[in-house]
Amino acid sequence: MHVAFVHRRGFGQFAALAAQLAQAGNEVSLITETIDQKIPSVRVVRHRAESGPRADPHMARHMGTPDHHARIGHRVAETLDAMARQGLVPDVVVGHIGWGSMMFLKDVLPRVPALGYCEFFYRSEGADIGFSPDDQPDLETRKRLRLRNIAQLLSLEAIEAGISPTHWQRSLYPADARGRISVCHEGIDTARFRPDPSTTVTLSDGRVLSAGRSPIVTFVARDLEPYRGFPQVLEAAAKVVRQRPDALFVFVGGDGISYGVPPPGGGAWKDHLLKTLDIPRENILFPGAVPHSVLRQLFQISAAHIYLTYPFVLSWSMLEAMACGALVIGSDTAPVREVIRSGRNGLLVPFFDTDALAEAILGALKSPERHFGMRAAARRTVERRFRLMDCLDRQQYLLEKLTGKLLRRNAEMNL
Repeated sequence: MHVAFVHRRGFGQFAALAAQLAQAGNEVSLITETIDQKIPSVRVVRHRAESGPRADPHMARHMGTPDHHARIGHRVAETLDAMARQGLVPDVVVGHIGWGSMMFLKDVLPRVPALGYCEFFYRSEGADIGFSPDDQPDLETRKRLRLRNIAQLLSLEAIEAGISPTHWQRSLYPADARGRISVCHEGIDTARFRPDPSTTVTLSDGRVLSAGRSPIVTFVARDLEPYRGFPQVLEAAAKVVRQRPDALFVFVGGDGISYGVPPPGGGAWKDHLLKTLDIPRENILFPGAVPHSVLRQLFQISAAHIYLTYPFVLSWSMLEAMACGALVIGSDTAPVREVIRSGRNGLLVPFFDTDALAEAILGALKSPERHFGMRAAARRTVERRFRLMDCLDRQQYLLEKLTGKLLRRNAEMNL
């Protein structure tokens, strides 16, 4: 079977599935702007990247993003059309619907079924917008968010089925579309992400960390910013080290803005917050972005892993930490509470309550043996619900159901 993936930033969420399909002998193509990794035997077709949203005085308000998405959709359509004229018509297209890439799919390939990745449907209430007390959406924000969904709404008409990684993320989509959207996570490699408290971590500056020394509290985000609770975790860290001066907080992430807005005056949230917090610098470590292998080792030696988030997309890092047997202290927000049952396989605290977060961290450091059962339960949760091979089997079943054809399959895959 020929499966074509469409994603702006390389393989993204489709990496494991693409590798599995190619390894089994299926024909696999990727249509993309940029490439994030190489997968053997996968055809990569790059289209020209479109510049970001334009400020055009002749354009209706808030139409910059929909215009950007439409331009991306045109590029993908041109690419698929060129492939079709060369005889490279796929049996099925799998694509992320969030950036417009799938908008014109049926205009190019009207008889090719499509599976859309439905990650996040924007809303002015009930999700990330308006979650913070100081972020109440005005009329312009509501209109902007509605227009931002244009590409997804058009793409939903162009796909036969969709997948969302969590039930909550699926619930954000219009009611008449949810019946076609299955809940299926991309999967976590539990053979790679597994407990190993005896490991050591060597950082780029030569510093060596291990579980047998100072208790290590970990926090991971693409960028250290409010959407993932960085201000709350840093404030809680300042409270914790007053009682546990031996604790070391490791904040993994960049200084950019992935979501939300920069701090007052610009710059990095880290620099902005450290000016106002009294926290000894020897108790905090900022290694920046680290290789995935180092991230795994940090999870394995973590005395407590903190994962806070606005109601937004669920990060792979939380599930990877759980697979490594880390004690996750998460925010009592969607979709975290869909995975963690507080007191059973982790702990949940209110997002903005830094006192409750500090107390949870102190409890984890004071009596680690009390949390051994939760750590084991966390790994069982990932093995039962998010094991990579099980997720890949579900995804492949959806492809076979859509096409009425059988894929070539391997019993297991080598990543």
